[in-house]
Amino acid sequence: MTEQVPSSIPLAIIGAGPAGLAAVAVARRYGIDVALLDEQSGPGGQIYRGIGYADADRMAMLGAEYADGRALLPSAEDPGRHDLYGATVWQITADGEIYYSRGGKAAALRAEHIILATGAIERPMPIPGWTLPGVMTAGAGQTMLKSSGLVPQGRLVITGSGPLLWLLAVQYGRAGVDIAALVETTPRGNYHQAVFKLPGLLREGTLLRQGRALRRELKRQGVPHFKQAKDLRAMGDDQVEALRFAANGQEHEIACDLLLLHMGVTPNVQFTRALDLAHDWDQVQRCWRPRCGTAGETEISNIRLAGDGSGIVGAGAAALQGRLAALAVAREMGLQMPAKEIAEAGIELRRRLTARPFIDRLFAPGDEFLDPGDDTIVCRCEEITAGRIRGLAVQGCRDANQLKSFGRLGMGPCQGRICGLGVAEVLARAQGVPVPDVGYFRLRWPAKPVPLDELAKFSEPEIEPEIEPEVEADDGG
Repeated sequence: MTEQVPSSIPLAIIGAGPAGLAAVAVARRYGIDVALLDEQSGPGGQIYRGIGYADADRMAMLGAEYADGRALLPSAEDPGRHDLYGATVWQITADGEIYYSRGGKAAALRAEHIILATGAIERPMPIPGWTLPGVMTAGAGQTMLKSSGLVPQGRLVITGSGPLLWLLAVQYGRAGVDIAALVETTPRGNYHQAVFKLPGLLREGTLLRQGRALRRELKRQGVPHFKQAKDLRAMGDDQVEALRFAANGQEHEIACDLLLLHMGVTPNVQFTRALDLAHDWDQVQRCWRPRCGTAGETEISNIRLAGDGSGIVGAGAAALQGRLAALAVAREMGLQMPAKEIAEAGIELRRRLTARPFIDRLFAPGDEFLDPGDDTIVCRCEEITAGRIRGLAVQGCRDANQLKSFGRLGMGPCQGRICGLGVAEVLARAQGVPVPDVGYFRLRWPAKPVPLDELAKFSEPEIEPEIEPEVEADDGG
C-alpha cells in the first residue's frame, strides 16, 4: 500500500465497506492499480467499522458475523493499492475526476473507472420527542460500540423495526448494558405479506439461522420484548425520560436514560443523484434505488455501483457485487480471466438475494412513521414539522424541489440526506399522489460541505492528456 496517490489511476473505489474491499482485492489480483477512498480512518465501512483493530473481547461482544469482516481486510503492503482513509469525496464527474478533502486540504485525482460503494444510510424514525437529548439512532449506538467500545450508561430502550434491533440488543446484553426493553414496531400486516416470500428465506438459510440465534440469545438475556407497538412518543422536557407506546391493547411507559430508534436503512443516493443517474422507486421498502446492471453498470460507462448503495443487500451480497464490478472492469481493460469466476460469483449472489423479498416485506416501514402527526418534526436541520409540509402542499407546492424553495426543507447541514424520503412521503400523502410524482430533492455538488480556505488553496494537479494517434491527411490521391 502506498500513501502517495498518482494524479491519474486506472481504478478508483469510493467506500471501504464489504463491496469496496472485495473490489480492491479483485483489482489487485489482476494487477490493476487502485485508489480506495473512504471518510473513516480505516477499512470496514459501517458494517465492519473498526475491524482492523478490534481486540478479542470486542470481537466476542460483536459476534461471528462481525468477525467475518477480517477476511476482507487488505494485506499490509501492496505497492499498487493507494489507501486514502479520512478522505471526504465531495464531487465526481462523468469524466472520472474525483475531488476530495483530506487532512484539511482539497485534492483531486482522475480515474479511468470508478466503482461507487457508498453503502446505506439509516432511515429516520420521526416520532414526537425524537429530537430530545438522549434520543439517538440505533446505528449511531452501534457505531460507537464498534469504533471505541462505548456502551450506554443507565437504562436503555431500543425501539423500531429491523434485524439491527435484535443484533444490537444482544451485543449490548453481552456488554452488560441495562436494557429496559426492546420495543418492536413491525406491523402485523407485514407478517402476512412476508409469509408469501418465505420459500426464498428458507432456500438462503443463513439469515434464518442468524435470526433464530439472535432471538434465542435475547430470550436467555431476559430482555423485556414488546411487539407490534404503535403510538410511540419520547417523553421528557430537557432530556428523554421515557418511551410511551401502545402494545397488546395496553398503554405502556418505560423509563429510560437513552432511547435508540431504528427503522431500517436505505441506499445512499447522494452521489448517484448528483450524477443525474436514473433511479427507480422501491414500493416495498419506500426508497429510491439507482438503476444499474448485474455487474453494477450505469448510464455513465466508466461508473459502476456495488453494495447497499445500489439497493440493500447485506454484507455478504455486497462483497459479491464488489467482486463482480471489479471483474467487469478488468474485462473491459482487456485482461484475461476465467469465465468460471464470474459465473460462480453471479450464482452465489443470486442465492444470497433469495431472502431479500421476505426481509424487505417483513421490515417495511409502518405508515405511522412515514406520515407522522402535524406536530412531529420531519426536517431536523430546519426544525420543520409534518404540519408545515402539509400547509405548504395546500398553498400549491407540488414537488420536493418546490417545497425546498418555499420552506427551506433539505437546505440544512444534512442537505436532505436525513429528511429527503420523509418529506416526500408527507407531501405525496397530503396530495393523494404516489411518491414518484413528488420526486426527490435536486442535488448539486459539492455533496459534502467544503471549507472555503480549502477551495482557495486548491489547485488541480497536472493530468497528462491522452495522446491521440496521428492520422495522416488525405491528399486525395
